[in-house]
Amino acid sequence: MKKFIFLASVALAAIVSCCKTEQKDYTQFVDPLIGSGGHGHVFVGANVPYGMVQVGPQQIRDSWDWCSGYQYSDTLVIGFSHTHLSGTGIGDLGDILLMPYDPAKTIYSSEYMPRKKTEAVHVYAHLDHAKEVVTPGYYSLEMPDYGVNVRLTATARTGLHEYTFTADTSAILVDLCSGIGWDGVTDWELTVKDETHIEGYRRSSGWAEDHTYWFAAEFSEPVIGQTTEIITDKESATALLFDTSVNKKIFVKVGISPVSAENAWENLRTEQPEWDFEGVRAAAKASWNEKLGLIDIEPMDEKQCKIFYTSLYHTMISPSVFSDVNGDYRGADGNVYSDDLEQYTIFSLWDTYRTASPLMTIIDGEKAASVASTFMNIYNQQGKLPVWHLAGNETNCMIGNPGVIIMADLILKGFVKDVPAALEAMKASSMLDERGQELLKVYGYIPFDKSAELETVSKAMEFAIADACLAKVAREYGDTEAAGYFGERSQSWKKHYDPSVGFVRGRASDGSWRTPFDEFKALHMQSDFTEGNAWQYTWLVPQDPQGLIEILGGQDAFIAKLDQFFVAEGDLGPNANDVTGLVGQYAHGNEPSHHIAYFYNYVGQPYKCAEKVRHIMDELYFDNHEGVCGNEDAGQMSAWYVLSSLGLYQVDPAKGEFQFGSPAMKKAVVNVGGGKTFTVVAENNSPENIYIQSATLNGKALDRTYVTYEEIMAGGVLEFVMGPQPQA
Repeated sequence: MKKFIFLASVALAAIVSCCKTEQKDYTQFVDPLIGSGGHGHVFVGANVPYGMVQVGPQQIRDSWDWCSGYQYSDTLVIGFSHTHLSGTGIGDLGDILLMPYDPAKTIYSSEYMPRKKTEAVHVYAHLDHAKEVVTPGYYSLEMPDYGVNVRLTATARTGLHEYTFTADTSAILVDLCSGIGWDGVTDWELTVKDETHIEGYRRSSGWAEDHTYWFAAEFSEPVIGQTTEIITDKESATALLFDTSVNKKIFVKVGISPVSAENAWENLRTEQPEWDFEGVRAAAKASWNEKLGLIDIEPMDEKQCKIFYTSLYHTMISPSVFSDVNGDYRGADGNVYSDDLEQYTIFSLWDTYRTASPLMTIIDGEKAASVASTFMNIYNQQGKLPVWHLAGNETNCMIGNPGVIIMADLILKGFVKDVPAALEAMKASSMLDERGQELLKVYGYIPFDKSAELETVSKAMEFAIADACLAKVAREYGDTEAAGYFGERSQSWKKHYDPSVGFVRGRASDGSWRTPFDEFKALHMQSDFTEGNAWQYTWLVPQDPQGLIEILGGQDAFIAKLDQFFVAEGDLGPNANDVTGLVGQYAHGNEPSHHIAYFYNYVGQPYKCAEKVRHIMDELYFDNHEGVCGNEDAGQMSAWYVLSSLGLYQVDPAKGEFQFGSPAMKKAVVNVGGGKTFTVVAENNSPENIYIQSATLNGKALDRTYVTYEEIMAGGVLEFVMGPQPQA
């Protein structure tokens, strides 16, 4: 369905704003193109930290690797849209697409790009990376096809476009039909309010079953006419025409809102009251410098500095703000609410509970509190904590109860105001008859012959982590009944362990094991495992390392199997796209492996942890477009690098100890809030000196391989002395 309406003029109010200036330019170390090739799927374009708007180039989907709307290998662009995902394994969004072009030289994708696996017809231009500039908060592209230069920048809820034309008559395509990946438009409306103002909405269905963004746009030059461009056999887009015979530059301000066009206008007027491209760009840069400056490092080399700050940048693209400047937001039930705290969306929780969320609790407590508030609002609106939330929609993507895990961590670290309510939300979410929990309650594990779905082992392992986190909170706050029940249920993972083969595996309701069994096969959505195999999931017990040591036969047997894990080779099968970044069977490109190297600390061999962690950092992170070895996954892959390069990793996801690995820089000063800093110093650090010889905290020797969250947040100095050989 589509509607096009022409209305009378509406005056716009101007509200004065100011921007902060940065002191140190951390953005110079960031390359947003890192991870834009291969399977990284990162967003490329202009945004601010955690912004609702990610304005950047959009391409026609060719395959899985176009999930963000941009793939470095591609050679065309069909416009510049205002919402994008970053690093995900499914594509969506791509709302409110603008494309500047010369209507006298229009070229179409169907005619010039027959290799594209689509029936789409779209105005397009060639993309040459030599004519492309990307820095935090800024994107530019020269499009010689039309003699058009594009520059983009953004605020939290608005995008600002600058188009420089050479033609006397120019056009801007306003496409409300095209989306990214799974996204398909279901309804749209474009209203021309006067010669310089338009508004409307785009409603679509995809990964997010039903999402809508309203928009409000203002042009610096008057529209002199409009025409229609065919997008598909069912849809079309409106091309607005401009006289550029005198003034070759056209600026476009676009505000978006999940609530209404009125709110989109308020967002626009508040965040962009004037025509000031350089001012908005400077403010975006300052915003990035403020966030990137939360960690100031002294790297070992320039490459490491580039990878570190690009990684930190990636951790701050999402979650994305989902409330307007007036506090309004669209809830998980579709209704409009208001909250004093900013509300967020794009929660890839199965990934981010492991490292990205713990990192946030260290460097951005305000954001952590807002996330906790968002989680509780989602619970009150949909009856459970989020699993994978996107644009107000619960997608139920991935497995387990990752929202319970993160909520436990936020409670135990003091970011939740109403703990009793949050605890009830965790318990209610963990008792729902869905996604395998109904079987877990009956059998104490998830039998494959009673499940309508596969991946039963992986589901059970993830539920066990969430249950352990819930039990920890319950014990802390005196709920003995919940502590007992969920503490016992958290041991369910052991029922999937078969000592006869030494791995977790599928089990039937009568207790028998699924046969045949192959510990190497990783059959995507076709086996008992989720994006992995028995080798990887046998180690998915970050909440109970001692229990895992015991069930594997004690310390010596544990070490032997862990050593084997990092060298074992076998046939994963033809459908293991997500199992990447392999070191033996360790798969760094997928999250269930991320904690495993740190298990060496629990059996008295931290030097092996150091070896593995350094190898991963050195060999699986790069400073080019293929710099991420798997989906970036909304900041998780990057967060692993950030914390690991500091020499730290939280294994137990609910306020666990931060285990030592091998710090990969000389010094890092971490702003932990409240005017305090936590400084990590690695004396004698080098590519060869990877082993910790000694560690002191505030001058006192440590006889352990970790620091606590409280010790980090209290501020102080953690000093490592590094050497070329393991400490005896």
